[in-house]
Amino acid sequence: MTSILSSPDELRKILTGPASLIGLDLGSQTIGVAISDRLRTIASPRLTIKRSKFKADAAQLLQIAAEEKAAGFVLGLPVNMDGTHGPRVQATHAFARNLAKLTDIPIALWDERLSTVAVEKMLIEADRSRARRAELVDKLAAAWILQGALDRLAGDPPRLSET
Repeated sequence: MTSILSSPDELRKILTGPASLIGLDLGSQTIGVAISDRLRTIASPRLTIKRSKFKADAAQLLQIAAEEKAAGFVLGLPVNMDGTHGPRVQATHAFARNLAKLTDIPIALWDERLSTVAVEKMLIEADRSRARRAELVDKLAAAWILQGALDRLAGDPPRLSET
């Protein structure tokens, strides 16, 4: 069982050598998945998992982690705009705790405020149809979350939310 890290800063302390990270945007119906390059500079959207039972979802995530030889997970934490923690944060913590019981891969939490909003705005500006946006938003939000964490790992200042 691995510990759950409160930020990518804690993850930085335990990462050794080149290896990818996996970003997750946890929704009630889907999980967006993104993967970084081995040098941990670029996050790329990979897929959207339609959620079923936790064990099946976890097995799929752990299979991806094994295939990618991932060094860690970055799980988006849906903090409210005012910084408070609501039911979605509690559900995300529960998911992280349950996943941590199944793997030694570290799990870092990353504030994902406005990730989905920013991705939706980008897709609208790119003139994507509503149906196409629905297909893309979860994995792009995962990439947005992961890229923010990668930038933090690289020592870049935290990215401000789009206004």
